[in-house]
Amino acid sequence: MSNAQTTSDTPFDLPPVRGRVTFDAPLSKVTWFRVGGPADVVFRPEDQEDLSAFLASLPDDVDVMVIGIGSNLLVRDGGVRGVVIRLLGPFAGIEVDGEIVRAGAGALDQNVAKVAARHGLTGLEFLSGIPGSIGGALRMNAGAYGAETKDVLISATAVDRQGNAHEVTAAEMGFGYRKSSVPADWIFTEAVFRAAPGNREEIEAKMAEIAEKRADSQPIRSRTGGSTFKNPGALDPDGPKAWKLIDSVGGRGLTIGGAQVSNQHCNFLINTGEATAEDLERLGEVLRAKVKEKTGINLEWEIKRVGETKDE
Repeated sequence: MSNAQTTSDTPFDLPPVRGRVTFDAPLSKVTWFRVGGPADVVFRPEDQEDLSAFLASLPDDVDVMVIGIGSNLLVRDGGVRGVVIRLLGPFAGIEVDGEIVRAGAGALDQNVAKVAARHGLTGLEFLSGIPGSIGGALRMNAGAYGAETKDVLISATAVDRQGNAHEVTAAEMGFGYRKSSVPADWIFTEAVFRAAPGNREEIEAKMAEIAEKRADSQPIRSRTGGSTFKNPGALDPDGPKAWKLIDSVGGRGLTIGGAQVSNQHCNFLINTGEATAEDLERLGEVLRAKVKEKTGINLEWEIKRVGETKDE
């Protein structure tokens, strides 16, 4: 077991755990942007019971947040106060029972799609085009290529800040465009999806097509965080697209410090190698201001920005 009272000068006490605790943990190593300061504490629970017991015993005034694989996340340069939870290992399992696919919150979206394909199950192919994990997909109703999480979800399990477990149906998730309405302090641990029987070769061909489209249209080999802004016309097929708005104000290729707007897809920001989180956030805000000035449209961040600036 670990106990912060005897192993760290962290300004709050941690309860005993069976999982792994790391103090002053650098978060730049786990985000796709490769920027950001450290977390006071990173906790990797052994299982859901370990997570529940930890949260139930953790002082109420200690902030808690979850980081998945860090794909849609910008951690500010001052780092994150409190505890960061990472659901890895035991939370990355994927099981198939008939047409039901059960996945831990730490499972990669694309791995869920691949496992379903191996079992000849269709309906989850879109997950192969989402660079994240299932916990994030549940929180933001992740979607791509004509489908969203809400279309295939049966139920989800979460643990609240007091350590209580909850099982909710898809209807109870309150899904909207890139969001859910469940309490912000819930930590998802598992999801249950419904797929349908299909032809494995056709399913894998569709996934290959998605992979090809992503490679052709997105800077997937760069240090990026995925789509930066939500499409303001997402609920209208003919509505404005964020990348077109950014392109229309001369944003393509724009740079601040080591941050750059992708020339391949200008709704993607890139760390060219020496960017700080401040560079990236400033660049995003410059784009928002330019679009607002020209079109009157307020672009809304899709990337989640967390933590403190370095001078706070």
